[in-house]
Amino acid sequence: MPDFPIVDSHVHLYDPRAISYPWMQGEPTLDAVHDVAVFNTATAPVLVDKIVFIEVAAPDDKSLAELDWVEGAAKAEPRIQGIVANIALERGKDIASDVAAFARRPLARGVRRLIQGHLDEPGWCLQPGYLDGVRIVGEYGLGCEICVKHPQMADIIRLAAQFPHVRFVLNHIGKPGIKDGLVEPWRAEIGELAQLPNVLCKISGVVTEADFKSWTYDEVAPYIARAIESFGFDRVMFGGDWPVLELAGNYPGWVSIVDRVIAGASDSEQRKLFRDNAIRHYRLA
Repeated sequence: MPDFPIVDSHVHLYDPRAISYPWMQGEPTLDAVHDVAVFNTATAPVLVDKIVFIEVAAPDDKSLAELDWVEGAAKAEPRIQGIVANIALERGKDIASDVAAFARRPLARGVRRLIQGHLDEPGWCLQPGYLDGVRIVGEYGLGCEICVKHPQMADIIRLAAQFPHVRFVLNHIGKPGIKDGLVEPWRAEIGELAQLPNVLCKISGVVTEADFKSWTYDEVAPYIARAIESFGFDRVMFGGDWPVLELAGNYPGWVSIVDRVIAGASDSEQRKLFRDNAIRHYRLA
């Protein structure tokens, strides 16, 4: 376990009594209040001193309400120092006013529009509208978070290559097919993606790509190691992906897994992964 406070670059906080999230209904582990108080209980004894809120895939007509809710939470919890919002990038130039309004919010740091739900639409994130949306996000100095499943990695390589001045963050190491024992082409493609200097990678969301009940350290560790090897310690960030993580594990356990994978890394390298890179990328206090 790290002997210093960590920064979590990927936390979902929400209250389904305030905003309904249809995608999690029927999943009692997730469809419940997950606010800062619950986070504090789940993360103990890990010391987390900064948090980046990541949008929770609220319905589009509730995205502004989600931002208002998390900003309210941040007033009571100063550790929430960055927000990544859901904005419909595929609407292209029509989102300019939405991005401008979001960028004026003090904690605005990035935009995420889920791509993983479009597996049956190859090239969905390469359509002109989505590309215009990414361009606009970059013009406002915001980062672009990428959440895909492994069959979509080739599209992401093409996307990030078109916008060298936009900072992209690959979530969950590209969701490799761990449960099915798949390594390629994910292994080669994450290496290719890492060749683009404008892309960072979150070491997050890994155990939930394995079998929830039967995964082992030896099963997931090579995927984590490959992601870190590909991007190097200067472009990786720890993410808890809480509370989705709890479908397959617990927070202290996940921190311990990552810590074990990087055993032997220097103190500087460990701090880069667990805090410094996130502070720099998200411009945290």
